[in-house]
Amino acid sequence: MSDPQNPNPSDPTGQPEPVMDAHSTPASPEQPNHHSDPLSDAQAELANLKAANTDLADQFLRAKAEVENARRRADEEVSKARKFAVEAFAESLLPVADSLAAGLAIADANAEQLREGSEATLRQLKSALERHKIIEINPEAGAKFDPHQHQAISVVPAEQEPNTVVTVLQKGYLIADRVLRPALVTVTAPK
Repeated sequence: MSDPQNPNPSDPTGQPEPVMDAHSTPASPEQPNHHSDPLSDAQAELANLKAANTDLADQFLRAKAEVENARRRADEEVSKARKFAVEAFAESLLPVADSLAAGLAIADANAEQLREGSEATLRQLKSALERHKIIEINPEAGAKFDPHQHQAISVVPAEQEPNTVVTVLQKGYLIADRVLRPALVTVTAPK
């Protein structure tokens, strides 16, 4: 029979059973409340690492494409520079060509007129060359022989110091401090 003093006949202590609402769960001694599962932690970390890896791979591909585009643009610029580098130089030579053509068009020019025209045309040519940093190498007699800018064609006995320029057979030229053509010279023989 039921004991009116003890409403729970299975509990001999007579203590009332704790009341549980829908939100509470019974605490079990086998499961700690605030510890997570190591497998789910590892899976979450793996998912984060995969997302970071995907992001880094995307950044790498974008950077690689950007470098390739920059390289392609640079190659195009170099190609254009090579193709059109001579354009300004050619433009500066056009007046020289015009002067030569005008001089040749005068059928009855005398020697003095031809000389004056040739000198004027030569000045135009020298000016065009200098504008483009093409400078004459024309050493004075007695100047020290420079193997970087001069080419000795012959060695001659002379009263000058040894290893100095005697005569210039053909002028040389520098282009932006680089020898385009060395001056052909004769030099004094060592004594």
